[in-house]
Amino acid sequence: MAAPTEAAPVAPLLPSRYRVIDRRAETTDVVTLALEPLDEPLAEGAPGQFHMLWVFGVGEVPLSIAGLPGDEGVLLHTVRAVGAVTSALHDEAPGSVVGVRGPFGAGWDLTGAIERDVVLVAGGIGLAPLRAAMVRLLRERDRYGRVVLLVGARSPEHLLFVRELEQWRDRADVTVEVTVDVAKPGWRGDVGVVTRLLSREDLEPANTVALACGPEVMMRFIARSFVDRGVAPDRIRLSMERNMLCAVAQCGHCQLGPDFVCREGPVLSYERLAPLLRVPEL
Repeated sequence: MAAPTEAAPVAPLLPSRYRVIDRRAETTDVVTLALEPLDEPLAEGAPGQFHMLWVFGVGEVPLSIAGLPGDEGVLLHTVRAVGAVTSALHDEAPGSVVGVRGPFGAGWDLTGAIERDVVLVAGGIGLAPLRAAMVRLLRERDRYGRVVLLVGARSPEHLLFVRELEQWRDRADVTVEVTVDVAKPGWRGDVGVVTRLLSREDLEPANTVALACGPEVMMRFIARSFVDRGVAPDRIRLSMERNMLCAVAQCGHCQLGPDFVCREGPVLSYERLAPLLRVPEL
């Protein structure tokens, strides 16, 4: 099915057309796409928010913003090929056209972290939603205390943004630690779960804001670890990756207890999430 030729109105349920201008392979099944607007650019999104990306003739999926808007409204999205739509997005070549709706949801609220230490914890593809937050923190480095990024992946081959991780690790004003579940020959880093990295960090609990994204089971453990270290639950923020269809809190598909993840989230405080995450049915 061909992409529409008429300019798409900017409205919550109607996609605007964006052209793929760059496709960068991160791993064997993950790519980062750079998209430029063909219609009126969408409103600037904040780190932690998401867009709905539409492959014409296939469907659409929610994807967190993976980078701050570039020149002329260029968007960055990192996608893993796991289903029909994400596989189609993964295979899009420069020059192809996709639809974009958004931005939607609540982001990381970095304003509330000003003058505090910020610890970011990423598991697997969860580094993508945190990348935009990391870029913002580094652009405005003098507004924050310590910045610590802890990254976990299945193996070295599954690490995202490898070049950027190396660049960030070379900075004197940032701490970056990486661990993998399974090491391969030549790997000289840590092996084990990402919570082990947190246990080594010297935190000032009263002055720490925590941001985490990854598999839900990982976020439960990491949030509990922060609480055990004395960080207040309302300063621990998790990005929930529930399946979102309409993105405007009408279909009920992403409902989590009394909340709609597409509207109240995807970033929610652990204070709000803790009682919900204890319910297996949710």
